[in-house]
Amino acid sequence: MNIELIFVFFIIAAIYASAGFGGGSSYLAAMAVFGLAMETLRPTALLCNIVVVAGGSWIFWKKGLLDLRKISYICLASIPLAFLGGLTPLKEKTFFLLLGASLVVSAILMIFQKATTHDHASESVPERPSWLPPALGGSIGYLSGVVGIGGGIFLSPLLHLLRWDAPKNIAATASFFILVNSVFGFAGQVWSGRFQLDPILVFPLLVAVLVGGQIGSRLNVMVFMQTQVRWVTAILVLYAGANILWKNLG
Repeated sequence: MNIELIFVFFIIAAIYASAGFGGGSSYLAAMAVFGLAMETLRPTALLCNIVVVAGGSWIFWKKGLLDLRKISYICLASIPLAFLGGLTPLKEKTFFLLLGASLVVSAILMIFQKATTHDHASESVPERPSWLPPALGGSIGYLSGVVGIGGGIFLSPLLHLLRWDAPKNIAATASFFILVNSVFGFAGQVWSGRFQLDPILVFPLLVAVLVGGQIGSRLNVMVFMQTQVRWVTAILVLYAGANILWKNLG
């Protein structure tokens, strides 16, 4: 049992859940630092995502922040493509390059959503084309399944830029979206047979993210300032992505 890794997972879960995320990107980065195999990284990160955002989504639902009808087209489009992404075979170096690039892009998106984080509930917004929600959901869902993350770090900044809803409603949407993608991405990996899970490793990590995620989700709903949380999350994601790219380029 690696106490340091367990503690890192607890902290990641608390920080990311407070922004409506699952933490899959940073779980992957942390496990890569600790030298775990790619076949272990993706399913472990997805299971941790599921534990964190399942509890978070339930809290958001009870608080009335999760509008399933509004986000149905986003999530329904992501389901088959997240599963297909989980089935997609990757070489180890390709996986880490894709993961690193994905993290850097998502961090940049989070940084540049600065001007869009106030409450848009009372604003009039431009009419969006009907194809946009399923296109966003499907494309992010596939990438999420391939990489082994939930996709919330891509979806949330884009929803802010589109002035989709109030910040806490977007956090709720991202949380549920991550849950859907993580479940079906994990199912795709199980179906493919290219995964490894060590119960002795995984169980303590799941307990750590369960506790951290519950703390973070409650802080999101009650007291955390979205801007500060977003900046902390963006910095963590950018560092993880740049570090992974540095180690795997060349």
